[in-house]
Amino acid sequence: MAGGAFVSDGGGGGGSYEGGVTSFVIITCVVAAMGGLLFGYDLGISGGVTSMEEFLSKFFPEVDRQMHNARRETAYCKFDNQLLQLFTSSLYLAALVSSFAASAVTRKYGRKVSMFVGGLAFLIGALFNAFATNVAMLIIGRLLLGVGVGFANQSTPVYLSEMAPAKIRGALNIGFQMAITIGILIANLINYGTSKMARNGWRVSLGLAAVPAVVMVIGSFVLPDTPNSMLERGKYEQAREMLQKIRGADNVDEEFQDLCDACEAAKKVENPWKNIFQQAKYRPALAFCSAIPFFQQITGINVIMFYAPVLFKTLGFADDASLISAVITGVVNVVSTIVSIYAVDRYGRRILFLEGGIQMIVCQIVVGSLIGMKFGTSGSGTLTPATADWILAFICLYVAGFAWSWGPLGWLVPSEICPLEIRPAGQAINVSVNMFFTFLIGQFFLTMLCHMKFGLFYFFGGMVAIMTVFIYFLLPETKGVPIEEMGRVWKQHPFWKRYIPDDAVIGGGEESYVKEV
Repeated sequence: MAGGAFVSDGGGGGGSYEGGVTSFVIITCVVAAMGGLLFGYDLGISGGVTSMEEFLSKFFPEVDRQMHNARRETAYCKFDNQLLQLFTSSLYLAALVSSFAASAVTRKYGRKVSMFVGGLAFLIGALFNAFATNVAMLIIGRLLLGVGVGFANQSTPVYLSEMAPAKIRGALNIGFQMAITIGILIANLINYGTSKMARNGWRVSLGLAAVPAVVMVIGSFVLPDTPNSMLERGKYEQAREMLQKIRGADNVDEEFQDLCDACEAAKKVENPWKNIFQQAKYRPALAFCSAIPFFQQITGINVIMFYAPVLFKTLGFADDASLISAVITGVVNVVSTIVSIYAVDRYGRRILFLEGGIQMIVCQIVVGSLIGMKFGTSGSGTLTPATADWILAFICLYVAGFAWSWGPLGWLVPSEICPLEIRPAGQAINVSVNMFFTFLIGQFFLTMLCHMKFGLFYFFGGMVAIMTVFIYFLLPETKGVPIEEMGRVWKQHPFWKRYIPDDAVIGGGEESYVKEV
């Protein structure tokens, strides 16, 4: 079958490790996943704030005048302003740069330290934004928020993958995406409430970002470190004790030995960046750590997440209706992520990727066509209530398709395919590529909408078609595969096997060997 698959041989390796799923590891992963609230809250809050008239009149008066200019030529260009888009996108530029520093911190000092730095930077950035008196303070605050996002997104998915048993790694890791969707929904609800305030509603919206930041800071103190991270820093006894605790078993010798072997191989790698780019056996990991975050952003999802209220106002929804519509899409996002948590370790990653991709393609085409029929290329026209309802319905179906496929899997798959010796570098590439294209979408979407009009939705639909074909042919199934045994998966894949030497396993570093089944 195209894409290949992994079948456990039932003996040795991670398939027969002692222990099971403990309440300790579940609680730990739930607390760690709260780092996703940082990212989610920001994704949801910026679009609502940038649609508030008090905020626009204070910081972006030109956009406010455009909105109220009855002589404007096209509805598509209501919010086309580079400075306004910079307010949204600057965060992701900072996250891109900070993800590389986060990679070094994560490897040298552990995942918890990265989580602490991320939470602290986000807290300071939230305060800057809440008390901003000019655009410069807004942008500085956004840049600090970006540092927080870069560190949190670097450390949290890796932390979750390392703490979770292989058989439920997908569900626990998707807790990170679940926290993101909850953060988006909370932000949409807060925006709706603060829009009713007579003054300074935008300050409340931006300032409440401090709440998930405080949760992150506190969590970084109370959470235990992962056995992998302890081994990296030579804490062997503590690592064994932690592994026994999270697995709920005294006999963890086999899994502990596998982790020690992987750690020793990792220590021989002096430069993980040089290895991931130059050694052929890491080519699959490099490809997916680069391609998956790129494709995740080119789905167009952040058009909805960033600018849902702005987009709905552009299409003629009233102020309240645009914010309520954003809340509805937020609810769909949360519920659909629960579907992914249920399905990912039962049915696998590939089926969710493929079904979600097809669903998103159809929805993008339908939404583009409905907007095109009502506004054409001139941008003049009005939506009937029935057409508005259909557009909202298909946007919700699109969000659902993303939320149980590319949303959570875009973070899960890159975090579970990299062996320990290149894991920080692989995750840094994943985060930086994600942030770079998130920045581009945030900075240029409103300009693209102004120039491409309804055709923009066809553009995103075409990109989803390309990436669905990419997944079909190139991604093997990783469900239930221990992280350190991923080499066997690539070796069995019809395309990637050409890059894997006969005597090398990606999951085992320099000295490991493939056992032919």
